[in-house]
Amino acid sequence: MRIQIFLLFLEVSALAFAQPPSIADGGVLNGASFVKGQPVTTGSLVSIFGTNLATGLSQADTIPLSTSLGGVTVQFVNGNTSAPAPLVFVAGTQANAQIPWNLVPGGATANVSVTVTVNDTVSAPSQFTVGPFSPGIFTTGPPAFRAIAQNVDGTLAQPVGGIPGLTTHPVKIGDAIIIYATGLGAVDNPPADGGIPPAGTLVNTLTKPIVTVGGMTAQVLFSGLQPQFVGVNQVNIIIPPNAPTGDAVPLQIQMGGITSPNNVTIAVTQ
Repeated sequence: MRIQIFLLFLEVSALAFAQPPSIADGGVLNGASFVKGQPVTTGSLVSIFGTNLATGLSQADTIPLSTSLGGVTVQFVNGNTSAPAPLVFVAGTQANAQIPWNLVPGGATANVSVTVTVNDTVSAPSQFTVGPFSPGIFTTGPPAFRAIAQNVDGTLAQPVGGIPGLTTHPVKIGDAIIIYATGLGAVDNPPADGGIPPAGTLVNTLTKPIVTVGGMTAQVLFSGLQPQFVGVNQVNIIIPPNAPTGDAVPLQIQMGGITSPNNVTIAVTQ
């Protein structure tokens, strides 16, 4: 009897393990903002949410990124164009990937599909929209969405002690910060999918974003690709003289009529 129960347990476990991957409805989101119902953009990082998307947690440790990670592959399809996705991270309920640069050419808008394959088991395709812009600023995540925005000394522009384990201090009015984002659209010299710009090469976005600090428009010094991280944009700005001060000043990027969420903040002082 014990042997029969044990064999039944193994059979049930095997069936559970063999459940195919499934992508959640509307589960392809900007990898920084996670805004639902918004298009994502070629060259940017996205997070794909669902179930059974991997048998374990795996993270990329090389650049260029591989299109296979922990037995997982992701395939994007736009009409007759099919492209494997460079992968950053995979786990049971989430896979982070880069949208290939040429999936939708010319900065157009298109409905595309994605499948996730786990050890030769393929999910049903999931539909989503790719558009020319989908600005999102990387943050430390909930409950406080503190922007990943660097002061010129390399610290983060956040309240002192605002992020445990990191050195932080507010940015001063008139000083520069570097904002890390994704989804800022086409660039003048895109690297290969999964790659970064050649050393010493500046890659600029074709469209300059509008950046606001507490609702006040900032001077943009540079907008392009971050040279060390795949699919990440870097925006350098000057904090405007009329910006409000405080420990939670909203920081937003606007492009093509799409604005990043207003719950992302930095700390600003005089």
